Amino acid sequence: MEDMYDELPDALLMAEAVNAIRDAQRIVMLTGAGISTDSGIPDFRGPDGLWTKNPLAEKTSNIKYYIENPEVRKFAWAGRAVPGRWSAEPNDGHRALLAFEKANKLHCLVTQNVDGLHHRAGISPDKIVEFHGTMRITRCWECSDERPMEEAIARVQNGEEDPPCLVCGGILKSGAVLFGESIDSNNSLRAMNAAAECDLLITIGTTLGVGPVNGMVPRARNHGAQVIIINGDVTDMDEYGHILLRGGITPILQSLVARAEFPT
Repeated sequence: MEDMYDELPDALLMAEAVNAIRDAQRIVMLTGAGISTDSGIPDFRGPDGLWTKNPLAEKTSNIKYYIENPEVRKFAWAGRAVPGRWSAEPNDGHRALLAFEKANKLHCLVTQNVDGLHHRAGISPDKIVEFHGTMRITRCWECSDERPMEEAIARVQNGEEDPPCLVCGGILKSGAVLFGESIDSNNSLRAMNAAAECDLLITIGTTLGVGPVNGMVPRARNHGAQVIIINGDVTDMDEYGHILLRGGITPILQSLVARAEFPT
């Protein structure tokens, strides 16, 4: 299985993708968990995914369970406080996307990830839409007070299993949007506008099974854009893809950048 994900797609498909990238002027990217697995961050639904291995972990991503069940919150905080949890660095896949910006091709990068690695890879913040928020901050469920995540992690490591808000005593959660929560309307508007404005949409490392963000794909195609889907397996929206590239996310992105002769 691992060998398969290291392979590149058919050479003709790669050449077709490179031509589409060279011709495009306004490229929009939609990234998912698959781009961060090479940074040591597991995906969710794959064979070795976080939710596949531990159903309780999936409950930490649902606002109903998180708010109603202290044990779910304690499990979530224990996971956040594991030494090394916050040490992930951008990988060569993240850095390959920076090359698109240096080539003046990147119109917008919409990510479903909450790890902040696109920012750390150096992509301009004004081009990034963190559709599902960020895990780098905490937010109080009651009063919306926001603080750096590091402050709450230190409290957990000092013995607080479920640290309350320091302002009102309410429930703390990360700044990541959980299932059952509303998406920030500004993020949604920016993402859907970008999909309508682009001439090429590239989806990377996402199964495209989560709405409303996956609506970017039909929206882009309906507005005349080409669609390239890059993933290790089939996605829920392969029917919308003009070019489907299967294989390892990082090797594919590195190869596309090299063949397009982008500055790195």
